[in-house]
Amino acid sequence: MDSFIRAVEQVENSNPGLSPLALVRALRRTAGHDDVMTIHFLGASYNLTDAEVLETAILNASSFSFFDKAIHHIVTDYGEERGVVLAPDGTTVALVPLLLGIESGLKAKMEGAPAVGLFPLTLGRTLGLSFLSLKDFPPSFRLGPNGCWDNVERPKLFKLSRPATLATDAVIDGGMDGAILGMDFSNLPASEEPQALSEVLKGYYSFILHEGQGLDAVTRHVSARRREISRSILEPLHLHSQVMETLALVWKLEKTEWIALDTEVGKAVTDGLQAFVHKYWDCPQIIPRCQWGATAHRGTPIPLSLPVQFLYVHHTYQPSSPCLSFPNCSRDMRGMQRFHQEDRGWSDIGYSFVVGSDGYVYEGRGWKHLGTHTRGHNAIGYGVSIIGNYTATLPSRHALDLLRHRLVQCAVDGGWLAANFTTQGHRQVVNYTSCPGDALFSEIRGWEHFRE
Repeated sequence: MDSFIRAVEQVENSNPGLSPLALVRALRRTAGHDDVMTIHFLGASYNLTDAEVLETAILNASSFSFFDKAIHHIVTDYGEERGVVLAPDGTTVALVPLLLGIESGLKAKMEGAPAVGLFPLTLGRTLGLSFLSLKDFPPSFRLGPNGCWDNVERPKLFKLSRPATLATDAVIDGGMDGAILGMDFSNLPASEEPQALSEVLKGYYSFILHEGQGLDAVTRHVSARRREISRSILEPLHLHSQVMETLALVWKLEKTEWIALDTEVGKAVTDGLQAFVHKYWDCPQIIPRCQWGATAHRGTPIPLSLPVQFLYVHHTYQPSSPCLSFPNCSRDMRGMQRFHQEDRGWSDIGYSFVVGSDGYVYEGRGWKHLGTHTRGHNAIGYGVSIIGNYTATLPSRHALDLLRHRLVQCAVDGGWLAANFTTQGHRQVVNYTSCPGDALFSEIRGWEHFRE
C-alpha cells in the first residue's frame, strides 16, 4: 500500500491541479475496468477528456506498468492473488473495489447527489455472485479465503490458503474500505474540496497510534476499524434487498439468464449474508500465524474437544507495554513464541489468541488446538491474552471490547465456545495463579453476560 500511495502521489505532483476524480477515472482506464456495471454507474472512463489527458501522463512514465499490475485483480491457477496490496496494519486489500468506491463517492460529491452504485460496486456484485455460484456449498465456503505474503517487509507474492471464491478476504477488505471512503467523499459539505487521493489513503491506512490512547483516541476513519465502520454504514441499507437488486441488474446488463431463472437465489443470498455478517462483522479480524511470522508447531498439535466451556483471560505481563502497530505486535508474538518454545519447552506459543492494542487479534494455537495457558485447564477452555501489563491499569477500551464483544461472539456463534461458558481472569506467571485483585480481573468480573 505504501508503494501504491507513493505512485499516486508522484502522479499528483506531476499534474498540479489534478482532481481526485480525474485520477481514479484514469486509474480505472489504465487497469481496464470498464465493465458494463461500472459504466452503468460511473460512465465510461474512455469517454472522459480529463482521464485521457491524465492517461497520457501515466503512459509517459514508468508508473503505467506499476498501476496496471497493482490494480488488475486475478487469482492464478497456483493460488496467487494479484491486484492486492499489504496495508501497514497487516491486512491485505484488493485495489479494484477500493478505487471503485472512492470514484463513486467523488462522483456523488461533484454532482451533489447521493452515491449511487456505492454498494453494488464495492461489495454487492461480488457477494451476490459468490453466494449464487457456490450455492451448493456450505455458506461458510462461499466467502474467502485469506492468505499470506511471502515477506511482510518486502511483499511480492500473496498466496491463498485454499481455492478462491469470487469474494476473497482481500476483495472484501477492499470493498469495505471503498464503501467507507466513498461515503466519506460523498458526505463532504458542498463548500469543501476533497483532499488529494494520496492524502486520504495515507490518513486511512498509515495512521500512528500513541501509547496511553491507542484507538480509543482516534475519531477519524482508519483501516483498523473497517469492520465496525462498514457495518454502521451498510447494515441499515437492508443488505438482502440490495444484493437481490444488484443481481437483477447483473442479469439485465450482462444478459445472465441463469441468474434470472434460478429459483433459489433468495435462499442463497440469505444464507450467504448470514455467513458474511458472522465472518466479517461479528468476528474480529484475526491476523494468521503466517502473517506475524510464527515458526512451526513442534510435533503434532493436539485437537480440542469442542465446544469448550471456559475462557481464560490473561495479560502478558511481559511484554509489559501495549503493542500499537502490526510490526510491534508481530514482534511481540514472535518473542512470546520463542520464549514459550525455547525457555519453557512448550510445543508452541501457549495462548489460543492474543489481543493487540492495534485493533486486531493474533492467532496463537487457534480455535481447534490445545493450548498451554492455564495449568490444569488447558483441555477445557481457550486462553486469550492481552499484550501488556495490566496489574494496576486496564487495557484500552477498544482492546477490551475486541475481546469481550467481538472475539467471544465469534466463538459462540462459530460453535467453538459453549453458549453457557464461564470466564476466569489469570495473570501470566509460571503457576498461573488467579489474581482477583488485578484491575483486569476486576473488569472481567463485571462482564455479567459472560458468566453462567
